[in-house]
Amino acid sequence: MTPYRIWAAERERGRTERPVAAALGYDPEQDVAPRVLAIGEGKVAEQILALAQEYEIPVVEDKALAAALATLDIGAMIPVELYAVVAEILVYVYRLRGHLPEALKSRD
Repeated sequence: MTPYRIWAAERERGRTERPVAAALGYDPEQDVAPRVLAIGEGKVAEQILALAQEYEIPVVEDKALAAALATLDIGAMIPVELYAVVAEILVYVYRLRGHLPEALKSRD
């Protein structure tokens, strides 16, 4: 299996809520949509976030998206309903890393 390029983790942290994290990966040569690479709550979520920080993977905080991703199975492609919000995050990460595809550069 070709390794995924992990590009984002999501988290939500509230005063009484346990943190929730999900890591996504996307290999455009093999995937039609990003896949869930890891999901977790509490200590597992903290470990996902620590790995994201260690490997300099951008973290985007989005409570609703984190909750939606946490309902999916590891290895599952994101559902069509999440395409728009995940696409916005992809564009953000591509810009952050200076790898914005040519088709998107003309939209600035």
